[in-house]
Amino acid sequence: MADAATVDSADADEDIDLSALDDDDLIAQMHDDLYDGLGPEIVEGTELLLGRGWGADKVLNEALVEAMRIVGIDFRDGILFVPEVLLAANAMKAGMAVLRPLLAETGAEPIGKIVIGTVKGDIHDIGKNLVGMMLEGAGFEVVDLGINTDVDEFLGALAEHRPDILGMSALLTTTMPYMKVVVDTLIEQGLRDDYLVIVGGAPLNQEFGEAVGADAYCRDAAVAAETATDLIKARRAAAA
Repeated sequence: MADAATVDSADADEDIDLSALDDDDLIAQMHDDLYDGLGPEIVEGTELLLGRGWGADKVLNEALVEAMRIVGIDFRDGILFVPEVLLAANAMKAGMAVLRPLLAETGAEPIGKIVIGTVKGDIHDIGKNLVGMMLEGAGFEVVDLGINTDVDEFLGALAEHRPDILGMSALLTTTMPYMKVVVDTLIEQGLRDDYLVIVGGAPLNQEFGEAVGADAYCRDAAVAAETATDLIKARRAAAA
């Protein structure tokens, strides 16, 4: 049975009136709510900030992206685990459902675009889905090709969407080598330099990523979001 202090604390959390908070306190509360996976509260907070004259891009960056950055750090450090991160990502998606139409109207640009997929022969997608959510939370436009993706599907998506990054996932040791098939095909067609390539999955490691010719190996979803952001910034800085 919960003690009185615990009950009082829970009641206090439930009784928070978001509309009564000033902007700074509301942002801080939204960080906590997203961390806890509270979708309805994120929607309410998002709508309150918009109603106070905040631009959609400012709400996205200061309330949602920053909160997901905190989630990513704690996931990377082993404080949060996959189920909790999925809840947080779903809360992020609830806020994004409010913001996405407004962002489209203002022409706000995502940080970058990435095409991701689990490679041919592999039907595992939990890790890939989590990577997609974390990337979206970091401000990327994500094109998810799903599972069992062959080289022609990857190439077709690259031609159609012109992303900055290609991401490939594998959970089976027997499907890992297919990543090299995709990279080698990009090289053969003179397309390798057009895209950054990141790879990930439980059986992979840094040496494997280097062996298949990827630009980076990412050990988990939080690292993938950080790495993708860093790669985009570095490429754009080099091109400037």
